[in-house]
Parts: sequence; structure tokens; C-alpha cells
Amino acid sequence: MIDAIAPEAALGFASVLPTVADATLAPALVETFLTRYAYATVFVLLSVGLYMMIASPNLVKKVIGMNLFQTAVFLFFVAAAYVEGGVSPVVPQDSTPGELAVASPLPHVIVLTAIVVGISLTAVALALIVRIYTEYGTMNEGTLREVRVDE
Repeated sequence: MIDAIAPEAALGFASVLPTVADATLAPALVETFLTRYAYATVFVLLSVGLYMMIASPNLVKKVIGMNLFQTAVFLFFVAAAYVEGGVSPVVPQDSTPGELAVASPLPHVIVLTAIVVGISLTAVALALIVRIYTEYGTMNEGTLREVRVDE
């Protein structure tokens, strides 16, 4: 009697194994991943930047991680604002209404402002690191904590 049932169904994990319908789903998943590669890049940059900020004891590497993280946020805004076949929001005189695909300029303006803020933040952080290094002679976070406890 047990010979009539497929071995994977008898073990209870038949739904986990790929079927014929899943074989047609795989190219669709690959196509979806390839068309949305910007979001995958955003995820990778976010992960690497966050890891550098948390795991690295060196203050300069933390600033580099912060810059990677903010670059990922900028890329996310630009990728989200992308319009297939879109043009700049300057409307030509000979266009017909309803046929012109226009990209929203707001995310781009926000990203430009954020780039300026990010550069300023990086400059202040690096200036503070230089000041810390001249005062304590180290850029290691653990050593700075030991020095502060001793004071």
C-alpha cells in the first residue's frame, strides 16, 4: 500500500519539492530580479554600510560605512522615482496631453539636498576624528572607552 504513494508525499514534504508549475516560475523570478537590480544593490549597500558602522572599531571605517548607507538611501530614492520612458518635467510645446511620461523631480531634488547634507556631515565627522586622534592618539573605539574610564 505504501508503494503507491510517492516517497516525498509519504514523508510529508511533497509541497516543498519543486513541481512543473514551479519550473515556469523560476524564469519569472530571475526576470523580476534582473529588472529590479537597483533594489538589490540598495540592499547590499545598506547591509555593508550598517555592518561597517556596527562591527568596525575604527572611527574612520564607521564614517565610510555611514557614507555607504546614505548612498544606498540616495540610490533607493532615484530608483523609486524612475519612470520607464520618462522625460524631464519640462513640457515641450508640441506634446499631446496624456501621452507624455514625466518623471517626478521631487526625489531628485531631495537627493541633491541630502548629498550636500551628507558631505557636510562627513566633513564634521572627519574633523572630530582628527581632533580625537590628536587628543588621545588613537581612532579605536575600544581604546577610547578605556582612556575615558581611566580619566
